[in-house]
Amino acid sequence: MKYIKFVAAAALLGSACASTGPTPALVDARRAYERAYGSEAQQNAPDQVLAAKQALDAAERAHADKPGSYDEKSLAYVAERRAELAQAYGALRRDEKQQQLATRNYVESQDRLRRQAESRADTAQRSLQSAQNNLAQTRGELSDEHAARVDAEKRAAAAMESLRQVAAVKEEARGTVITLEGAVLFASGKSELLPIAQKKLDQVADSLKQVDSDQKLVVEGYTDSRGADDANMRLSQARADSVRAYLVSRGVKADMISAVGRGEQSPVADNESAEGRASNRRVEIIVQPKPGNSGQSNPASTR
Repeated sequence: MKYIKFVAAAALLGSACASTGPTPALVDARRAYERAYGSEAQQNAPDQVLAAKQALDAAERAHADKPGSYDEKSLAYVAERRAELAQAYGALRRDEKQQQLATRNYVESQDRLRRQAESRADTAQRSLQSAQNNLAQTRGELSDEHAARVDAEKRAAAAMESLRQVAAVKEEARGTVITLEGAVLFASGKSELLPIAQKKLDQVADSLKQVDSDQKLVVEGYTDSRGADDANMRLSQARADSVRAYLVSRGVKADMISAVGRGEQSPVADNESAEGRASNRRVEIIVQPKPGNSGQSNPASTR
């Protein structure tokens, strides 16, 4: 009989202990809070986590006052919702931070791209301005060069026209040929220039100094057919050398001008008459064509 009473008492005690345990609602609230506390809500929404903790503490107090009561269940429900809300706020604020970061990165990226574009545009503008300045300078230089060339051509033409007053000037395939009578330049059989020859050659030198520096000049000396061939060749060379030396002394560039003796070659008149022989005793100064001109030949190759 005593054993039966003991078993009954133990059963009643176990039933009483069981009745003091937390309700399922409180258990769910505790788990919900643990999830919220361990999530990013603790960092992103600490105020909401604190509110969930306060709601859970209220449910715990209700459980301590009256286990399984309506207040416990109600407050536990509120605590669970608060914990879920805290997690939701944590996720929301995480997304807001990510959006703010993305927006800031986008703005910074756009600003960087804008600055780069402006820098490239500024560089391109400076390059364009430099190119325009160079083009304007080149045009100016070309205009100046053209004007200088036209002026030089006018001076050369005027100089050649003045030459016609003291010498015979004609255009041939080998270039512009300036012919001076030997009798005006030298005494018979001599290669020293006469005083009157110097005056004529002064005018010739002034004209030849207007010739482009890339053109070559050749002084050719000639004799009539009287006398030995080798003597005539030496005399013609000496006379050509005398004319060249005088022209150089009057300012014609030495590297532009050469001298060649032709002897009695290529007569321009009949050597049987005195007049013909006088015409053959001559000095020719050839202004060769500019390099690259077509249809022209070297005077040495035509002799």
